[in-house]
Amino acid sequence: MTAAVSFRGVSKRYPSAGAGRDVLALNQVDLEIAPGAFFGLLGPNGAGKTTLIQIMAGLVTPSEGSVSVMGVSVRDNPSQARRMLGVVPQELVFDPFFTVRETLRIQSGFFGLAKNDDWIDTCLAALGLMDKADANMRSLSGGMKRRVLVAQALVHKPPVIVLDEPTAGVDIDLRQSLWRFIQSLNAQGHTIVLTTHYLEEAENLCQRVAFLKQGRLVAEEDTVELLTGDRRMEDVFRQVLSQAAVE
Repeated sequence: MTAAVSFRGVSKRYPSAGAGRDVLALNQVDLEIAPGAFFGLLGPNGAGKTTLIQIMAGLVTPSEGSVSVMGVSVRDNPSQARRMLGVVPQELVFDPFFTVRETLRIQSGFFGLAKNDDWIDTCLAALGLMDKADANMRSLSGGMKRRVLVAQALVHKPPVIVLDEPTAGVDIDLRQSLWRFIQSLNAQGHTIVLTTHYLEEAENLCQRVAFLKQGRLVAEEDTVELLTGDRRMEDVFRQVLSQAAVE
């Protein structure tokens, strides 16, 4: 079976600001994510999670290794691989000159979707944005802007949906409505890749998790196998990272 996402020997080096050695953001990461999985990428700040996502999306070129999405090489066929992905970034990036609906129509156009209003309405309703459809983007609160980012990532119905800290700093209503919608998409067969600092989200949502530390993949396991007895994800997180520190 073709993996939904495959990383093979992926490393990323950045030039040092001084005269020292290059900064190694990712170090020989080998990882495969199965189609239809709800997969968590966990690790402390600076572990390499966002760099891994940026490489997957074709925004950053790896120093070594290869990445494919639904069997399509990100290096050899970047446009085709990008169509397979919907990425919700951490940053609130938006165009202040358009309404919410215009923003989603423009995003649809990037993927050649001229008549996409029915699905746009579905996304707006699921994310609590229907009453903001004709509002200008610059008038929205931070939480509402983040909802639009989620809708933009989903507008072309990608088979792989990547959520990079999607609920950081947002209200409980958005978290609940977002996860209901994402879980329904996962039930329909979409692969979900999540990074989060809310470990209870990973515990409750992810079927499998991988732990990154200082650019290395230090553990990967099914969630049900990790959370034996009365262990919580927070306990596992601390244990895995402390073990990695002495290896």
